[in-house]
Amino acid sequence: MNGLEQDHYYMKLAIEEAQKAAAKGEVPIGAVIVHNGEVIARAHNLRETTQNAVTHAELLAIQDACNHLESWRLEETILYVTLEPCPMCAGAILQSRIPRVVYGARDAKAGSVDSLYRLLNDERFNHQCDVKENVLADECGQLLTQFFRNIRENKKKKRKPL
Repeated sequence: MNGLEQDHYYMKLAIEEAQKAAAKGEVPIGAVIVHNGEVIARAHNLRETTQNAVTHAELLAIQDACNHLESWRLEETILYVTLEPCPMCAGAILQSRIPRVVYGARDAKAGSVDSLYRLLNDERFNHQCDVKENVLADECGQLLTQFFRNIRENKKKKRKPL
């Protein structure tokens, strides 16, 4: 499998996680962490389910990967995530020393890898990441677009008198 095929394969697994989130009424974001060609962590957003602001897909995957490797250092791993990480998740990526991040869709409102900030490549930090963006971006973005469209439609239906 070449690099692009590998990125597509693992991003599809992250998309599967995002679909699980959507099925639970969560914002459809999924993450997968790979170490030496093996998936060691999978997660999806659980913020609504847990009512906990830090249960983003990336943070849950990082926590599972740390448990799997029995180390806070996630060196030699790759994080695949369907949406550009927010500031909180970008901070956790830096703190856990993940060397490579691959994401799908950009996040114009909170993206902290390319859109609003470039935290993962800021040389003032003691760690930087190799970043690849727009991997299966249309699929990743479509999940989010459809999810929020459904929410707006459901709100309109509730407002209309029968």
